[in-house]
Amino acid sequence: MDFLRPARLVALAVAALSIIGLGLFFASNNHASCGGPCPPAPTASDGSLVADRFWFYHRDLGREGSITVRLTAMTGTITYPPPNHDKIVPGLVPWAKTGIIVKDGLRRGSRYAALMLTGGHGVRFQSDYTNDVAGSATGAPHWLRLTRSGAIITGAESADGKQWHTVGSATLDGLPATVQVGLFATSPGDLTLREVGLGGAIEEVRFTQAVGTFDHVTVVGARGAWASESVGEMNQTDWEKLHNPSGAVARDGVVTVSGTGDIGPVGEDGAFGVDKLLMGFVLALLVVVVLAARYGARTQPSIGRAGVVGAATFGTGLLGMGVVVPVGMTVLAGNGVLTQPLSFLTGARVIVGVALVFGLCAVFAYGLGAWLHRAWAAVLCGLTLVVVPYALATIPLLPDSLDRWLLRLTPAAGFGIGQTQTEYPQVTAHFAPSTGYFPLPWWAGLLVLCAYTAAALWLCGRRSTTPNWR
Repeated sequence: MDFLRPARLVALAVAALSIIGLGLFFASNNHASCGGPCPPAPTASDGSLVADRFWFYHRDLGREGSITVRLTAMTGTITYPPPNHDKIVPGLVPWAKTGIIVKDGLRRGSRYAALMLTGGHGVRFQSDYTNDVAGSATGAPHWLRLTRSGAIITGAESADGKQWHTVGSATLDGLPATVQVGLFATSPGDLTLREVGLGGAIEEVRFTQAVGTFDHVTVVGARGAWASESVGEMNQTDWEKLHNPSGAVARDGVVTVSGTGDIGPVGEDGAFGVDKLLMGFVLALLVVVVLAARYGARTQPSIGRAGVVGAATFGTGLLGMGVVVPVGMTVLAGNGVLTQPLSFLTGARVIVGVALVFGLCAVFAYGLGAWLHRAWAAVLCGLTLVVVPYALATIPLLPDSLDRWLLRLTPAAGFGIGQTQTEYPQVTAHFAPSTGYFPLPWWAGLLVLCAYTAAALWLCGRRSTTPNWR
């Protein structure tokens, strides 16, 4: 128990207060910037934030029916792309989408199934935001068909309108008797990465628009007249106001639909996650690594001392995380800031898991001190292997590929246990450590840290001649 001396307890208190103070400072100084109440972000049936914004030319469809169209052309516009950012050019971003969709009403976040042509990934059958199946076609003209049979929606494609190939199907339990069916177009922002620092990257996004042209539009089982409206806000940009407004035009059997936005599992609105509240974590980590390494170098090594170091620093991390996560997220929400939903189980995993990693890092540093017998060397080694990789990887300084390897090969991999975001291949986004995405699953990152900690203790034990080590 000689670890728990007043000076060290003060240092642990400073570590906990760093996590809490800087995290709450960040939360309290961020406010919504909508110029009024921000519109609610779309949420799927599981409570997750999603993207759901497109132009919809639609009508009612009963429990049994279908829509068949020929997509004759897909075009688009990209505003001010690199390298000079001085032109508006024709073109499509890879995940621009146009096609046909069956949707449970017009509420953003409601269930859907869609068959579409994309800007760079061919025909896709997508449903409920996360599900994505590739078709065989890569361009227009092409025939598309969606068929509803109760809760089952099936998508099929054809090159000639005669021979059909099933792309995929989805079961949308709970669909009402009447749903909306029709044509849609949407296009996410043109994302490019600008190099900063020593090869790091920050995101730059520009407005884009997709246009789909259809003929031979046939709907079986439909009721009522066609309607044309946006799902989500549209026609706010200068391009739409002055040049080509998003919308739908039907003339002489040809329907042209223009739209911007996205339909997918990652929200467009940039919701804050738990990682934004960990501004003070690097400072707290530095304190405990120095503290544990110095203690290990100056005392006789023992399993008991390693356990005390681990328990004390785990408690420190638990206190800091247990305050900053619920309070910080509440403060952000109170300030009108959009936050990612956090379930009880995910929140518990983040709070307890990060605290556990905090404790394991301290035990690792203790083992280094006991093995090397030199405080300065143990501190340097601990900071180099734990603090520096975590700090470098979570800011846009180094190339993304190097950040990913740092978080695979060093003990800092363990901090992936605090990740709350999921990477999806069908989304236009910058999935990198600097934006909150760790390269390993949380359990794999934890195993990497445990392996380093076990190795440090084994080396310490090999060098120790004291009987109380074993």
